[in-house]
Amino acid sequence: MAEDDIWQDALRRARAHAPFLSGLLERETALAAMLERGEGEAALAAAKSAGEGEEVGVMLRRQRRGLALVLAIGDLAGAFDVNRVIGELSHFADSALDTAMREAVGHRIGELPGPDEHIGMVGLALGKQGAGELNYSSDIDPILLYDPETILKRERDEPGEAAQMAARRLVQTMGAPTAEGYVLRVDLRLRPASEVSPLAISYGAALTHYESSALAWERAAFIRARSAAGDIAAGQDFLNAIKPFVWRKSLDFGAIDEISALVRRIRDSYDGPPRPGPGYDLKRGRGGIREVEFYAQTHQLIHGGRIPELRVRGTRAALDALADAGIIGAVDALELGDAYDRLRTIEHRLQMVRDQQTHALPAGAEALDNVARLDGLADGAALVAQLEEVTGRVGARFDTLLQAHGGEATPAASAPARLAELGFDDPAALSARIEGWKEGKVKALRSSAARAAFADIEGELLEALAAAPAPERAITRWEQMLSRLPSAFNLFKLLAARPGLIDTLVRVLALSPALADALARRGDLLDALIDRTAFALPADVPALMRDMRADAPTYEDLLDRVRREVGDHRFALGVQLLEHAHDALEIAAGLSRVAEAAIDVLATGAAGDFAEDHGRVGKEGLVILGYGRLGGGVLTHASDLDIVYLFTGDFSEESDGRRPLGATQYFNRLAQRVSAALSVPTSEGALFEVDTRLRPSGAQGLLSVSVDSFARYQTEQAWTWEHMALTRARVLHGPAGAREQVEALIRDLLMAPRDGAALREAVLEMRGEITRHKPPKGPLDVKLMRGGLVDLEFLTHFLQLRESGGPDGAYLLPDLRAALGALAQGGLVPDTLVGAHDLLTRLLLTLRLVTPSGEEPGEAARAVLLANCLPGQDDAGWEDLLSALDKARGQVAGAWANIFEQELEL
Repeated sequence: MAEDDIWQDALRRARAHAPFLSGLLERETALAAMLERGEGEAALAAAKSAGEGEEVGVMLRRQRRGLALVLAIGDLAGAFDVNRVIGELSHFADSALDTAMREAVGHRIGELPGPDEHIGMVGLALGKQGAGELNYSSDIDPILLYDPETILKRERDEPGEAAQMAARRLVQTMGAPTAEGYVLRVDLRLRPASEVSPLAISYGAALTHYESSALAWERAAFIRARSAAGDIAAGQDFLNAIKPFVWRKSLDFGAIDEISALVRRIRDSYDGPPRPGPGYDLKRGRGGIREVEFYAQTHQLIHGGRIPELRVRGTRAALDALADAGIIGAVDALELGDAYDRLRTIEHRLQMVRDQQTHALPAGAEALDNVARLDGLADGAALVAQLEEVTGRVGARFDTLLQAHGGEATPAASAPARLAELGFDDPAALSARIEGWKEGKVKALRSSAARAAFADIEGELLEALAAAPAPERAITRWEQMLSRLPSAFNLFKLLAARPGLIDTLVRVLALSPALADALARRGDLLDALIDRTAFALPADVPALMRDMRADAPTYEDLLDRVRREVGDHRFALGVQLLEHAHDALEIAAGLSRVAEAAIDVLATGAAGDFAEDHGRVGKEGLVILGYGRLGGGVLTHASDLDIVYLFTGDFSEESDGRRPLGATQYFNRLAQRVSAALSVPTSEGALFEVDTRLRPSGAQGLLSVSVDSFARYQTEQAWTWEHMALTRARVLHGPAGAREQVEALIRDLLMAPRDGAALREAVLEMRGEITRHKPPKGPLDVKLMRGGLVDLEFLTHFLQLRESGGPDGAYLLPDLRAALGALAQGGLVPDTLVGAHDLLTRLLLTLRLVTPSGEEPGEAARAVLLANCLPGQDDAGWEDLLSALDKARGQVAGAWANIFEQELEL
């Protein structure tokens, strides 16, 4: 075909089969005219100078548009071979990156640096740009580095801030679509620790990463790295500095294992059509582009440390160098190189059609025929037949590479096909997600030892996740846990040694956000579940206190020790609740004992630490009252600690330390110290939320008051609701004499005679206020719904106060269940209220663990609720539990109507 004819034929095919090119021909009329005349080189020169004189973003977009048209038509005409095309595209990417970087730095300082001016930033080209092998629709994957000492910036800017602002502007200039199109999409995820690092990284930080914690895939990426933009010489100095990381003269077995895993992953991560045909991926499929590239790179990684001649960037150049060194055969190099060129050419045809970043053959026959005819073939069948031959040659050689690197072993547990067998909804996406963990996105998996330990449990873990009540939720929480753990090696080893723990772990992740969050902070919490003692309830308070004080020689050690002990117990009790190892009421009591022990231990420790500076106030001491669920001994996993601080003695006394304080100031500051000990996070995390608003005068009052002041306030000023709250108050800490004094005071206050009618009116008014301002959050808000726990508490406290505590104070029991039992014995409430209390409380405890945000529980959460709330009723279903709830509410409402002569609307 004559030269003019080849250009005309190329233009005809472009207009007929590539809407993107057809549109460009209509838009770029001057370039189209040159191409019509067969002036390919002139058109190319014109495209490279397009937009000169315009602002940078416009100029680069016009140049990219012109190059896309001219190179494509030249490619279709056979005037520009594939190496010319990818070379020109790569050169443009270098130039565009350099221009955009200089514009971004210059924009900040108000002056555009010249093309050779030192700017203190560099762009390293990786991937296909680094190799000089960009395709029509490639992203570029640079790493942006800066020198804090020399980066051009405004005087008041911090170097890091200036670098990040320049990087953000560069990405916007290159990638933002405008009426002129876009330049190149910029992907910065190949930078060190991309999930946490800034967009631009200092030279020093990058060097530290590659010298200490980089991964095998990063070594592979740097085989093709070039200094392409900005301060080219500085970039080359950096690449020279990390050569020992990339090109190791002797590989250890761990490094070889990492390379082997990368080789196997190339195949395992692909789940598309295995042979050419509709939907086949030219890049990722068997025998595709990636297999040629990785065939070359694997040999380079292994041998390039000892043979400098192998340290070349392009794929064909690497194959030729490997053949010259006798590492692969000359026929292998030639056939793989020719296959690579042909695969890249067809890849270009796919991308010419609509300027899409695609590598997959169209799924439809008509669209496949269209691509084939754009290439000059008769139809899609001819294209597929050609690809069968090409990919067969590549696939056979990659099979050999796989066999040399353990490829005949069982496919990875996270390969898409295996994940599909397990029943995951989107196996390809999940496979890519898991591979991301292994490739360094998760810090805990960056060491080869951690990855090896993970591989030992991966299969069983994925099987358990697939069978979990909510697989996607469990996977997300597993990922969150991994991302927060500084190291997971011991966790993986523990799961490998105790496979049964995997099922427990997955249930925790699927069912309880609170427990999953605890694991994300401390993976070693699973250690406590190794044997059956983990399912024993906590010991009594004195024994718990002894454990919390052990191995804590300093106050800071004590703070950490208590947090670890409480965390262990709370987690174990949560698992027990999920597994229905004990009655939920016993678990609530266990949570309370743990909290009570922590309060006493930390209050004593805080007092001792405080006394080192301020001494003590005679024989007096701080008294801590627990209110609400803490006072009643029935905590949930979401409970705050309702605390009131008192002190004994004369408030006019002074402490005897080197920095003396008056008694009131002393005990208020000590109370602050105790609250901090109970709530402020340390290196071991947080402990409890502390609520002190039940103190005299509420949030406006002193944090700690004397016992005498407390007595006067309760006698003369307290509201009815404060006396109701006092019915559940319990002394948790204080000197023995003070405990007895405060307990007697509370008893006397509650046994005082009251006006029943006035009390009734006050109680009903308070309950009405709560109803108006805090309505129930949903159909399972067993606390606030009418006939729920608040109503049960109100009627109990009303009777306790109306009856002045009963005979000898028999009704004055802070445990709501025990108080109801005593009231039932006295004939004041039906004994069915104890059962109603138990159901409502079990529901509250379990709901707080499995659905703390109040959403409708899923099927798995319902199963946990049924087991905990209807124990022994194995055949019960969700409707049975709802019926039991309605019955319990009805019993509370009936008692309410009898006591208050007021009907409740349920």
